[in-house]
Amino acid sequence: MALFQISEPDEAPGPHPRKRAIGIDLGTTNSLVATVRSGLAVVLPDSEGRPLVPSIVRYGEEGVETGYAAMAHQTDDPQNTIISVKRLMGRGLADLADARRFPYRFVEAPGMVRITTRNGAKSPVEVSADLLRALRERAEASLGGRIEGAVVTVPAYFDDAQRQATKDAAQLAGLPILRLLNEPTAAAIAYGLDNASEGVYAIYDLGGGTFDISILRLSRGVFEVLATNGDSALGGDDFEFSAGSSRPRNYRRCRRRTRGFCWSRHARRRKIYRITRPPPSRRRWPTVNRSTSR
Repeated sequence: MALFQISEPDEAPGPHPRKRAIGIDLGTTNSLVATVRSGLAVVLPDSEGRPLVPSIVRYGEEGVETGYAAMAHQTDDPQNTIISVKRLMGRGLADLADARRFPYRFVEAPGMVRITTRNGAKSPVEVSADLLRALRERAEASLGGRIEGAVVTVPAYFDDAQRQATKDAAQLAGLPILRLLNEPTAAAIAYGLDNASEGVYAIYDLGGGTFDISILRLSRGVFEVLATNGDSALGGDDFEFSAGSSRPRNYRRCRRRTRGFCWSRHARRRKIYRITRPPPSRRRWPTVNRSTSR
């Protein structure tokens, strides 16, 4: 479809206005912001070259901290350092079956649970807005101007209340929402399935707080979601909680630690228990290659 620019006969047509748009992956554990340059999606890193932003917000005495700065206070200030807030979006206190796993003081409020912090009671929408604001500021610093719109990914099983809560958080952060894109659809596009042969595809999504599967049908470059299902309380957070709850009996007897490993001399056999994980900046992430033959 061709677009025509109409102007007065004695006036030259003005240049097409340039608008800046970004894509945001608002994850349970980590988030990132990206844009399109020369037809390719490019992740926008911070000043230190780190592409990811830990989805953590801390309400400190000197202000609000996000990302790595907030992550450094998880142990010394847990009640004011909010993690995995995505699992609380659009949920009341009665919907949280695992509320006792969180170190926060929850307050029942109409429509959505709130978290008590030193800066007052915060809703998941307000916490997510602080995180989205940090991503917006990173994008504006990288692109050199105001952001006119954003596409934000959400889990496919998100209901209307959770989707509306995500839109409200973006509005508080000063981000105009262009579209909420289901994460399975975003994953299919990222791997180039929109240019693949028509058919039916199964997309698994195992994240920090959720595990779901979606069945997509590709027809003439358009994805149709046929079915989706999953568990909203099964993800990396739950794996870590289960591993921490069933830690070895000899954990307290460890004497020697090397590179995040704990050596136990008192066990019947020499075993190595992993007690830490490398920071996100040191992990190796698989790269997406759209040209890979299938």
